[in-house]
Amino acid sequence: QENEIKLLTAEIERLKNFGCLGVSPSLEGLRDENAKLKYRLNFLQKSLQEERSKTAKSMININSCLQEIFGAAIQAAYPDLENPPLVVTPSQQPKFGDYQCNSAMGITQILLKTKEQKVSPREIAEKIAKNIPANECIEKIEIAGPGFINVHLRKDFVSKQLSSLLINGVQPPAVGKRKKVVVDFSSPNIAKEMHVGHLRSTIIGESMCRLFEFAGYDVLRLNHLGDWGTQFGMLIAHLQDKFPDYLTVSPPIGDLQAFYKESKRRFDTEEEFKKRAYQCVVLLQSKNPDFIKAWELICDVSRKEFQKIYNCLDITLIERGESFYHEMMKDIVKEFEDKGFVQVDDGRKIVFVPGFPVPLTIMKSDGGYTYDTSDLAALKHRLCEEKADILIYVVDSGQSVHLQTVFAAGQMIGWYDPKVTRVAHAAFGVVLGEDKKKFKTRSGDTVRLIDLLEEGLKRAMDKLRDKERDKVVLTAEELKAAQTSVAFGCIKYADLSHNRLNDYVFSFDKMLDDRGNTAAYLLYAFTRIRAIARLASIDEQMLRKAAREEVLILDHEKEWKLGKCILRFPEILQKILDDLLLHTLCDYLYELATTFTEFYDNCYCVEKDRQSGQIVKVNMWRLLLCEATATIMAKGFDILGIKPVQRM
Repeated sequence: QENEIKLLTAEIERLKNFGCLGVSPSLEGLRDENAKLKYRLNFLQKSLQEERSKTAKSMININSCLQEIFGAAIQAAYPDLENPPLVVTPSQQPKFGDYQCNSAMGITQILLKTKEQKVSPREIAEKIAKNIPANECIEKIEIAGPGFINVHLRKDFVSKQLSSLLINGVQPPAVGKRKKVVVDFSSPNIAKEMHVGHLRSTIIGESMCRLFEFAGYDVLRLNHLGDWGTQFGMLIAHLQDKFPDYLTVSPPIGDLQAFYKESKRRFDTEEEFKKRAYQCVVLLQSKNPDFIKAWELICDVSRKEFQKIYNCLDITLIERGESFYHEMMKDIVKEFEDKGFVQVDDGRKIVFVPGFPVPLTIMKSDGGYTYDTSDLAALKHRLCEEKADILIYVVDSGQSVHLQTVFAAGQMIGWYDPKVTRVAHAAFGVVLGEDKKKFKTRSGDTVRLIDLLEEGLKRAMDKLRDKERDKVVLTAEELKAAQTSVAFGCIKYADLSHNRLNDYVFSFDKMLDDRGNTAAYLLYAFTRIRAIARLASIDEQMLRKAAREEVLILDHEKEWKLGKCILRFPEILQKILDDLLLHTLCDYLYELATTFTEFYDNCYCVEKDRQSGQIVKVNMWRLLLCEATATIMAKGFDILGIKPVQRM
């Protein structure tokens, strides 16, 4: 039994990083201690096998593999160095190999500063090279210039990884223990229409969720609706006047935006109405059933309008607005008071956070709560109740100081440790018109999002008809699918292909252009790639059989370049998981498409008789490279929320 305990302990230690230490309820029925240990060991071994099976199918992150190899080499060469720099990047030119390790320069500086040793980077590079452990991916290394280590990958290694991709599909790289991610995005206000300003948060947030879900995280997608506050007083008062029988007959509010403007005009100009609006707020907050019903009616009208947009853009969200946190707010105030963080200023209860000049107001002088209070309540609930390991707020850059103050307050009061829990503001810039000013209609109003989407559909159809796709190429059903794919795909891609930190210029003409880094270009490229095998009468079953039997030959320089580009997908995804900048994926997909074009122009996939046009030879390994390219592109599109079509 002691031996079994030792074995079990070793197994548990070995499995800690795999998140496999869940306890089965059936353990309770096992009385005998020895039987429990045997059962537990069997459970752990089975979990490990499942994890290994999943890991075996995962795409390998070649950059991470090389970092491990060079990390071990640097450790062996310089065992006394703490945290030596580890820099591995893809080479920009074929003459410098496939990857480069540029750590030698950094180590030179460290040795000079910490040990006063003057050693040339080239000498350090040579020492690192001598200590590279045995591995399956490096063919040879060369030291160039002052100390760059150029890495040449083994062709059989790259070929094997491509075959694995074709057999197993695009499997995410192993991420270890499954973590919980909460993403706060979209977040429009009730009784106000979604406008172009909500576009970026909605598109960026959806794509981030898709990426984390693909990588194996447990993702909670939250829509922090503005569904509570003093504005509901004037809306309910106006509802009572305009539709007095609202409790029994559902009010036909067709245009909620106009309804909101009417109530706001009355609030600003009619003193009696203003008083009644304040009374309505009090009755709503005290949970009077009639006023709750009025509030729910107004929220439902908004929800239906929001859902039309979410359906168009294929957005999935769980609604958890400000009202969800209302009951928690008094406890938030009490917790900050109990810990001595609250000061009273002219009747307001405020909290100063070190490093931030403007305090948080957690209670107004009239006893009401503020956005600061609801944001603190939301933060605590997500950290302490939802147990988020990663918390991402996809909110515009204008809220940066406010959110950083709220996050710092959460740290100050002890809700989370930033070394353990990642709380990030994924900020983004504004959408500009082609005049480089805030995107507005000609009359100066904010652009309604639904109008923008409808305009996108119209322009996409015009584009398809200009190319006469409606006449001979596509059926009516295929034309409709292509219209939707192009319209919404282009709107999403135009946003996601820009660095989210910057403002970006919204231009239908640019986003619908089928040249350059646009969704239109990539969607056309994808359908062309998918058509290559189809036109050669090679179906999916034949491709699957070939993937298991054929060796992917990578002798031509363009085959080699494409193969390596395909396999960079996991390192691209890892970079985005780290920095949350989705334009990196767009840049990669564009590079993959252009690299494929180079390959296709130089390497015959299907050879035809010049006279008859009959197929005389199918180079199956090249068709497999086409299939691998399309498979990666399809997964990239899926993460970006873009739906490709088979025919365009």
